[in-house]
Amino acid sequence: MKDSVAKAFNGRNDLLPLWFTTMLQYSLVSTVANQYNDFAIIGAAALQMVAANNGITLTHEEAKKSIVDPIRSLPAHPEVASSLQRLKDAGYTLVSFTNSSNKGVETQFKNAGLTKYFDQRLSIEDMGKFKPHVDAYNWAARKMNIKPEECLLVAAHGWDISGALWAGWRGAFISRPGAQLYPLSPTPEINEQNLKLVADRLISLT
Repeated sequence: MKDSVAKAFNGRNDLLPLWFTTMLQYSLVSTVANQYNDFAIIGAAALQMVAANNGITLTHEEAKKSIVDPIRSLPAHPEVASSLQRLKDAGYTLVSFTNSSNKGVETQFKNAGLTKYFDQRLSIEDMGKFKPHVDAYNWAARKMNIKPEECLLVAAHGWDISGALWAGWRGAFISRPGAQLYPLSPTPEINEQNLKLVADRLISLT
């Protein structure tokens, strides 16, 4: 993914963080304005915006090609599959909850070999508001027919954990390199460096 986006930026690796934050910003702009586009399409639009600000011209199709295929073929981190299996064996119901489209997450999970670990996949495409809007978390809890306090989000994005905690969910943060919690939101009960360590903590609660 980084290689593809950097190539679109003529090798400007330094623009990658700006592209990602711009994509998040405009997903929220769309949500606040009661609009919806596929997350990858917003990513392509953000790519064009950052490119234009740095003297690089990209068509929408060029930007889309740089985003869509790579984002759907991202590999899982090495510890993910075994950690998910351990959580299933411990009796947890595992549900993916993503800003990506239904087709996008289905393809990504298939390519990463993760499909079999999840009991259900939820995409905000079905309700039209991107996380971290509180309505997205409330919708997901209703879809699972459980109360918000019975949900626990595991994520490596501080903004996602913040949204979940503000919606009354519990949270487990994976502090991957470059990931930080938002200092102005509540602190999640679990904060570990990878999913194996998160799984260890969650299994100890069963």
